[in-house]
Amino acid sequence: MSDNYDFLAGEVLLFDKDLDWTSFDLVQRVRNQLCRHLRIKKLKVGHTGTLDPKATGLLIVCTGKATGRIEELQLGEKEYIATLKLGATTPSYDTETAEDRHFETGHLSEALVRQTLATFVGDSLQMPPLFSAIKVDGKRAYNAARRGRQLELAARPVNIPELELLAMKEDELSIRVVCSKGTYIRALARDIGAALKCGAYIVQLRRTRIGTARIEEAMTIDSFLNRLKEIEN
Repeated sequence: MSDNYDFLAGEVLLFDKDLDWTSFDLVQRVRNQLCRHLRIKKLKVGHTGTLDPKATGLLIVCTGKATGRIEELQLGEKEYIATLKLGATTPSYDTETAEDRHFETGHLSEALVRQTLATFVGDSLQMPPLFSAIKVDGKRAYNAARRGRQLELAARPVNIPELELLAMKEDELSIRVVCSKGTYIRALARDIGAALKCGAYIVQLRRTRIGTARIEEAMTIDSFLNRLKEIEN
């Protein structure tokens, strides 16, 4: 972040979101600190796509008039690095909830995994996870899911141009996913597990790219706050 900023006119900031932070947590922290820094009461701040609390990585935050670019930036292709645990499932398809079912994995091979991953490349309809921010009758699906309620979610068209196996060891897979807006990697893990007949869920997820913005260009919330202090001094 340079000294020549104008948060009111609009800035597009790249953050590396911490584990267990919600996207809203980060946006709220940025907004509060910028209001204090600028000595104003209100400032428009928003992000270009939710990142799960159990995921880390790139989150684009827009301030001021740059919030008008959010819809445009949301359309950018996403890239993720994910680690899947095979042989078990959880209701949320990640580590937010405990394992609820277990399966045999003795039939798995690298050849079978590669063959199965290839079937997910291209256009498809994906059923979003119940533990998601999708609104049903004006309410977030994850709130109902955490209360044990079942909601009917509609399948959504997604596109996965690239799905690469990075590593396979024992009961874990590491994959790189390039996908369209609206793709749930947790749902992809669920579907991969079902296709392999062994169950799967995400144990580690990191977003590394949105459009042309890359994680290497991002800053942590701590480095952002430290830079604000330096500018003030």
